[in-house]
Amino acid sequence: MPIARGTRWSGFLALLAALACAFADQIPQSPPVEAAEIAPLASKSLLLDVAAAGSRIVVVGERGQVLLSDDQGASWRQPETPTLSLLTAVYFVDARHGWAVGHDEVILRTEDGGEHWARAHFEPQASQPLLDVWFRDADHGVAVGAYSAYFTSADGGRSWQSQAFSPVSKPPPRHPQATKPLPAADVDDEGTQFHLNAISAAANGKLYIAAESGHLYRSDDGGATWLTLSSPYEGSYFGVLPLDGDSVLAFGMRGHLFRSDNAGDSWTQIRTDVTAMLMSGTRLPNDAVVITALAGVLLVSTDGGHTFSVQQQADRKGMSSALLVDGRFITVGEGGVHTRPLK
Repeated sequence: MPIARGTRWSGFLALLAALACAFADQIPQSPPVEAAEIAPLASKSLLLDVAAAGSRIVVVGERGQVLLSDDQGASWRQPETPTLSLLTAVYFVDARHGWAVGHDEVILRTEDGGEHWARAHFEPQASQPLLDVWFRDADHGVAVGAYSAYFTSADGGRSWQSQAFSPVSKPPPRHPQATKPLPAADVDDEGTQFHLNAISAAANGKLYIAAESGHLYRSDDGGATWLTLSSPYEGSYFGVLPLDGDSVLAFGMRGHLFRSDNAGDSWTQIRTDVTAMLMSGTRLPNDAVVITALAGVLLVSTDGGHTFSVQQQADRKGMSSALLVDGRFITVGEGGVHTRPLK
């Protein structure tokens, strides 16, 4: 899932930093804020992530805005939220339990499908945006962000503990019949803190983190420990999309897209013919995959993520995240929420 407020140009502070730098001016923050403004045009503002809460669609974005739809995106309403911070990511583990994270190290939680939100964590003085959040179940979750921010919760997100992110620098032993892996990424210099841009979970239980400066990480034990994977690219990654088995896609800056069929031990580059920043990946029925990007670019695969074709959207608005709902492809990003046709 976009970061920094317009004037914070730290070289694409992360996935969410890049979008916000491209789409929005800096939003001044006063320390504790009471509630996000109820805005009639919120569905057309900068929105950064979308998730399903059962049959409901939940979208988050600038100024702490949350939008809900109970009719597959035909109409939207805005509940109150206890923050004005830019919300960068949202995740629901079921129809009721969800969490949103964002700037000022804010973490929100809901237990009624997004109707009401409580602020569980808020540290504006920390100056490190949170960029993504994931929960294994209704109790255990992880939030990641800028400067290797790594928080865990074991009580449904009511409280959060900051932990040092210290991945093992060498990849795990590869299967004897796997293709030869690329050299492991350099060991991080002491004190270096890379932005952790996105966290994702595979059906087999493995977790992946996409990070800046060509860093990719994998956990085989639910996040207790992390491995630094070999990386074929030195630029930032903005997402890892797990496919079937140990197959995954990693994507990021300047249209770079890679596939691994051995859980990230080795990678093959996939040609995209675009230089747009690749922001998020979505699996569709019938072995289809869609990757959203800036500049109104959609990359579409009909063969399980082996090859992709380009669909250029006429409005050329950047897209940060997407969700398939009842046969409709809904994207969020620049200009708000849109329903997109897929050819």
